Parts: sequence; structure tokens; C-alpha cells
Amino acid sequence: MSYVRPKKNLGQHFLTDQNIARKIVDSLGTDVQDVLEIGPGMGVLTQYLLQRPELNVHVVEIDTESVEYLKHNFPTLQHIWGEDFLKADVVERFSGQFSVIGNFPYNISSQIFFRVLEYRNRIPETVGMIQKEVAERIAAPHGSKVYGILSVLLQAFFDIEYLFTVSEGVFNPPPKVKSAVVRLKRNQVKELPCSEALFVKVVKAAFNLRRKMLRNSLKEICAALPEEYAMKRPEQLSVGAFIDLTCKIEEIEKQ
Repeated sequence: MSYVRPKKNLGQHFLTDQNIARKIVDSLGTDVQDVLEIGPGMGVLTQYLLQRPELNVHVVEIDTESVEYLKHNFPTLQHIWGEDFLKADVVERFSGQFSVIGNFPYNISSQIFFRVLEYRNRIPETVGMIQKEVAERIAAPHGSKVYGILSVLLQAFFDIEYLFTVSEGVFNPPPKVKSAVVRLKRNQVKELPCSEALFVKVVKAAFNLRRKMLRNSLKEICAALPEEYAMKRPEQLSVGAFIDLTCKIEEIEKQ
């Protein structure tokens, strides 16, 4: 089997540039032995992961044609999961920590990051190629126009680096937008000083009405918002400020 046809319904855009593939794999650290590659396709990243003897490589691939290709062309690849990463029981597969890497399918890249967030205490590092606009969003500082829900929720638990931009022409088929590679490294925050569920609720409510002041967007959560936050809009708040705001809302609700 020498070729896999890219499938539009799976958001497949196979990377064809070997130098970029090597650069992506080289961006992954050596902190943990187990690594999970999401959506390997024809193994352009897999081949370089397998060249790193310190890594125990697992791949998860929903496309049955790609699974057969990987089995045929990478006989040393022992861990191939033929399933959907978003539904896979990841914790059962690893006894300890594991890193994540991949040319993520564009149509589920945000969902992949929410899953990484879910398993944050098991995933110390993630290196992913995604749409450039998504990469800019998750790495954006507060005050930026693209700073939003995913920015705040991920940055609460990860240090995020925008590594480099990738042009459309190095994929088959070429996507309509540029891509970028980002690296997420788990920070030192074990748990938030406030309810995590309330924190997520506050962040989502604030950005769902991002043009409004917080006193309006959060009125269903807290009728008497702390004065220092009431007249601000969500992009003006750092991650730390969102955490502080959530703590203060908790205190108000207890009164």
C-alpha cells in the first residue's frame, strides 16, 4: 500500500515537507517516554518519532485506510489505535504521563485542546500543527482582539509558545489558510483557588458577549459584580484576573 487518499470529511491535509516534519518532531521535549501522535495519516511525523529511541510511540487514527498504510509501512510501530481520539479512553492506555503531538485535523483542533485540558495532569507537553488563526488565539495575551475562551482556559494550566508558521503549499491537498505549530507545556498550577466549574462558566459567559461590559455579560452569574471588574470587557482581563474575579464571585455568592 503506497498511498492514502486525503478525506475531506476527516479534515485531512497531509504534510509533504520533510524538513517541517522533522522540525515539528524536534520541538517535542524529552521529559516523558510515552508519546501519542494524533492523526498520523501516512506517517510523515511518525517516521521521525520512531527515530528517537527514547520515545515509546503510540498513534491514534480514525481513518481505516491510514491505519492499514501505517501497519504495512511501519512494522516497528507497535501501538496503533484505530479509533477517534475524542472518544478514546486515553487514561487506560498509559500508566503514567504522556506527551501529545500531531498535525491535528483542522475540523477538530479546538476539541483536541479541550481534551488535552481534561487530561492536563497526565500531559506535560503538547506540540500541534493547527490553523494559524487558532494558534494565534490560544497563544494570545490579554488585550489582543483574538484573546478568548480557549486562550484563558488553556493558559490557566499551560505555558503556550507560538513556534512557527507553515504555508499552504506544503500540504496535500493545500488548505485554504496558513497553519502554525504551537507548544503547550504544563505550568505549576495544580488547582485553581476557586471552583473550576465556575471559572469556566465565567470565562465562557464573558466572551460569549465579548463586546459588553462584564456587569452585563455576567449578570446571570453575579448581580453585584466587584466594582473593579464591572466596567471592563473580557479581553482586558488576564488569566490571573479571571481567576481573581471568580474567587470574588464565590465570596459574594456565599454572603
